[in-house]
Amino acid sequence: MQATPSSRPIKTGTSKTGISKRLIFLIASAVSASAANLYYNQPILPLIGQDLALSDALLGAIPAATQIGYALALLFISPLGDRFPRRNVIAFLSVLLTLTALMASFAHTGYVLVAACLLIGLSANITQQLIPFAASLSSPDTKAQVMGTVMTGLTVGILVSRTLSGVISEHFGWRAVFIMSATIALLFGVLLYRFLPNNKPTNSMSYFQLIISMGSLVRQHKVLRESAFIGALWFAAFNALWATLALHVSEAPFHYSTQQIGLFGILAMSGIIGAKLSGRWVPKFGSRRILMVSMSLIILGFGIAALFTDSLLGLCIAIILIDLGVFSGQVANQVRIFSIDPAAQSRINAVYMLFYYSGAAIGSAIGVNIISAMGWSAICIFCALITGIGLLYHGIKRA
Repeated sequence: MQATPSSRPIKTGTSKTGISKRLIFLIASAVSASAANLYYNQPILPLIGQDLALSDALLGAIPAATQIGYALALLFISPLGDRFPRRNVIAFLSVLLTLTALMASFAHTGYVLVAACLLIGLSANITQQLIPFAASLSSPDTKAQVMGTVMTGLTVGILVSRTLSGVISEHFGWRAVFIMSATIALLFGVLLYRFLPNNKPTNSMSYFQLIISMGSLVRQHKVLRESAFIGALWFAAFNALWATLALHVSEAPFHYSTQQIGLFGILAMSGIIGAKLSGRWVPKFGSRRILMVSMSLIILGFGIAALFTDSLLGLCIAIILIDLGVFSGQVANQVRIFSIDPAAQSRINAVYMLFYYSGAAIGSAIGVNIISAMGWSAICIFCALITGIGLLYHGIKRA
């Protein structure tokens, strides 16, 4: 096949060339589509619970299983990007995602659905193959801007997923959401295989050595340890919010439908603004300052949500602040970690995101149980506290 700018072999982690706008757009769009799979099930939990007659514990296991699967993939699949061509890894994951989404659409018991969501989380590792790929293709001067654009795609996927899921389930049922997921996965799988560069990593480590080396990276790099810890805390809070929001607003005094619940994703578009602004401001103000502001916004948002429990306006303001803080902080964190070691970007990203999505899984599971036992205000207080721990830790460490 004739080499083109989008198919020319590169050496991952050493390329100093820029990345074309067309390829940035494709990667950002694919990141958006892949990440959406982690959140499609959140707005439709009430429908799933009613249809399959699930207990609160089993219902909470559905979003938690997705995040656990994603965390497992970060540990066991993400490092492959430093050893094998990412295009091939992504192609395999795209096929797996298509099949497991179809499995979820045909599930007739909660246990089958939980298993399918676990596999969906594994398959969605496509996102974490693409993010370090984009970082390796960008130059040092453009890394923050490229990460801002890619993270904007991630933000769009996370936020639009809930709105799209709510609308589709309202008109066609919750199973149609997973059929849609399978169709999109197949489409992007074909596009990515066609247009992604055919990179040839120079790393010759065995699979076992790749996995073991991740522990060494944690021990060697203080910035990685801090970024992973504080990211896990705020993302646990973020997922506790979104895993329980549907349950909160489907009851008194709101009584919203799944379509109305999905529309909350539109309010959370502030995360897009946060990602773009952070991409511009990190080079100017530094990651540390952006992270301090980001976590402060998250805490403020949860404080407002706790004080105005039954107020739609208060809830909207809280969501805007929380999403603005989460996604601006995420860009700042990733600019820091991708500057550590260009030859180990997949593994560094895997370590960081393993902490990140482990926090998400714990937050989702704990959140559903807290709201069932103590209500919405308790969720908000819990989330503000754990984010506050991250802010305090960041301030003490001064990495």
